[in-house]
Amino acid sequence: MPLDRYDRAILDALQKDGALTNGELSERVHLSPSQCSRRRSALEEAGLVEGYRARLNAGKLGFKVRVILRVNLRMHGQDSDTEFSRWLGRQPEVQSAFSVSGDADYVLDVRVRDLEDYSNFVHERLLIQPQVAQVRSDFVLRTLKDNAFLDLFSEA
Repeated sequence: MPLDRYDRAILDALQKDGALTNGELSERVHLSPSQCSRRRSALEEAGLVEGYRARLNAGKLGFKVRVILRVNLRMHGQDSDTEFSRWLGRQPEVQSAFSVSGDADYVLDVRVRDLEDYSNFVHERLLIQPQVAQVRSDFVLRTLKDNAFLDLFSEA
């Protein structure tokens, strides 16, 4: 789907505030509410907008510990990768999971309330997975940047 400047402006506004009404959106992108509504629906139907959600402050909600884990599997194959991926999908502590190149097979972004919760996650759930050979943990000391905004106006 080719995007014009209005489509990019709509997507940019929505990624910054997904709760915008069509009236508010139309004011920001300088289109009528009906045009914004049609374009927004088309962008959603094309799969360019995957959903809307509130961004919560994990620290203020008691999730004080963030850890980046690098996980290596014992063996590589479709079955072990698929089973591990399914297991990851069921773990509420795992905020993001990536299959990566380099010295790890997977990189996980994990949020827990405290070190005891982290220890329980690693020792009682992660390390007992038969696919897991090694886990390395990097504790986040300070977050310098944490957003998922795409620069829709830069030319590649």
